[in-house]
Amino acid sequence: MSAQAQMRALLDQLMGTARDGDETRQRVKFTDDRVCKSHLLDCCPHDILAGTRMDLGECTKIHDLALRADYEIASKERDLFFELDAMDHLESFIAECDRRTELAKKRLAETQEEISAEVSAKAEKVHELNEEIGKLLAKAEQLGAEGNVDESQKILMEVEKVRAKKKEAEEEYRNSMPASSFQQQKLRVCEVCSAYLGLHDNDRRLADHFGGKLHLGFIQIREKLDQLRKTVAEKQEKRNQDRLRRREEREREERLSRRSGSRTRDRRRSRSRDRRRRRSRSTSRERRKPSRSRSRDRHRRHRSRSRSHSRGHRRTSRDRSAKYNRPWDPVYRGWTRATSWHFPC
Repeated sequence: MSAQAQMRALLDQLMGTARDGDETRQRVKFTDDRVCKSHLLDCCPHDILAGTRMDLGECTKIHDLALRADYEIASKERDLFFELDAMDHLESFIAECDRRTELAKKRLAETQEEISAEVSAKAEKVHELNEEIGKLLAKAEQLGAEGNVDESQKILMEVEKVRAKKKEAEEEYRNSMPASSFQQQKLRVCEVCSAYLGLHDNDRRLADHFGGKLHLGFIQIREKLDQLRKTVAEKQEKRNQDRLRRREEREREERLSRRSGSRTRDRRRSRSRDRRRRRSRSTSRERRKPSRSRSRDRHRRHRSRSRSHSRGHRRTSRDRSAKYNRPWDPVYRGWTRATSWHFPC
């Protein structure tokens, strides 16, 4: 890659797709299904294992550093949960690698002679010491490249101690194996990257393997997978808690609404009951009013009749008394109303 391309990639990684106003690049969003989510999280095996013995070539999905920058900016504002897609991708890749490792072990067991469990344990001990030496040497070289010479010297001293242990383990293994089959039992499959390791590999070979890009790339992928599993589990637990809390809040609101509704219904019932009572009272009053008025009218008529009867009776009695007490007028041929007698002149 030229210096100009490297500078362009660096700007894309820092500023995203909108750094120069190119609308053609902005048409594809980082949320598109065609974009590799593992690339956005910087854990795509196609990028990590590029240039190694297990180079996977180009990924079938879109890889763009500018889209990764857009994702990093957007992920600060909201949770996009792309970790689940990346975890599924890495799990399928690691499962395929483990399957190849098991096939390599099976093939190796078929080509080599069977040995006893004691001899296998001794060979396993030699392999473990070889791995420890290779890892220490790789770490010492890394510290020396970083300028930390003192720590590098300390690790080299530890390497010498492990070499002495390895020599003793090899002597025990050699003494327990026949001379004809000693050279045949010298291979082992690396559990990390499924590469073959020799039982009698020198330190340089071990350092190149454990400090190489292939082995370190598989370590990075496996560590990233463990991290993604942990992150996904935490986010799923948080989502479940949020969902449970929202459900409880919704149920609480429903209970409150039911209570308020029941209270409203009770108030409405009591109001309707009161209205019915008032209506019944008013109706009963209206029903009672005509009877009272009729009784009053009847009583009044009775009183008026009695009064008129008494008045007529008194008038008749007075007329009768006056009739017999008044003198007879011979001129008018009737009883006079005067109380004294009148005689014609």
